[in-house]
Amino acid sequence: MTQEEREAFLAEPYVGILSVTAEPERAPLTTPIWYEYQPGGVVKVITAPGARKARLIEEAGRFALCAQVAEVEDYRYVTVEGPVTEIRPTSKQERFDMAARYMGAAATDYVNATEESAADNIAIHMRPERWHTFDFRRMLD
Repeated sequence: MTQEEREAFLAEPYVGILSVTAEPERAPLTTPIWYEYQPGGVVKVITAPGARKARLIEEAGRFALCAQVAEVEDYRYVTVEGPVTEIRPTSKQERFDMAARYMGAAATDYVNATEESAADNIAIHMRPERWHTFDFRRMLD
């Protein structure tokens, strides 16, 4: 994929797969997660500050994210990896924006229902440094 294609692909609301180095003698932590990305910007994920992934990301100072379309005739993926540039508390509006990206009109109900458990969530920003991409459709042309 070209730079423009990979950035546009990553900007779509796919469920990402986050990976981060884990404790000694453990495989890397790999978990599905919602994310946000705008071309040329940073990747943002939101999580609970006490979550294992938050602790591991803070310790490692970096993480990787993979987004994919996994259909037989339309198999594409983009993987980015890079350093954490910011970790900070989120606002209710920010949690709403992330939920709306994935849930549309149901975002308001979701944010209201999770307000107590998500009020102290944090946003983690990562600057994409390394990209890996694949577009199976190009092999079929």
